[in-house]
Amino acid sequence: MKRVRCPKCDNHIVFDETQYADGQQLVFQCPECNKQFAIRIGTSKLHDKHEEKILDEQQHAEECGSIVVVENVFHYKQVIPLKMGDNVIGRYVRGTDINTPIETRDPSVDTKHCIIRVQHNKQGHLQYILRDAPSNTGTFYMNEILRDQDRIRLSEGDIITIGATTLILRTANNG
Repeated sequence: MKRVRCPKCDNHIVFDETQYADGQQLVFQCPECNKQFAIRIGTSKLHDKHEEKILDEQQHAEECGSIVVVENVFHYKQVIPLKMGDNVIGRYVRGTDINTPIETRDPSVDTKHCIIRVQHNKQGHLQYILRDAPSNTGTFYMNEILRDQDRIRLSEGDIITIGATTLILRTANNG
């Protein structure tokens, strides 16, 4: 299954690409905004650049870790790489300036929901610190709600819940 994004409203449309031949052009009509747009099946001219970007993201995820967004009715599974410093996590909305967006339709996830800070400790190892942004529905660490002043040190496999969305921390390999 493939997903395409409406160029007008960012809505995702899912279709079975195996039903079509390479080079075939498909026309979609977005069910949300009724915008019509076309795509061509097959490898894109940007394919090599896209592959390079994926390799960079995988290498970056190995350097600083990542969060895994568990699939549910609001979105597909996503692996989002973390970077050094503050990773502001929230729902992707066109025009928002967060640096770690989740593509979801979960209305209980704020556009700026929580923050994971990646930094080195005194021994030079990476550490991950979670705090609420603050958000309207709260950030939960291992099923406990965080207060605005809470700062939680995270470990590999820790579970964070924002709205109806579950995140799992994958730390970097520190050698």
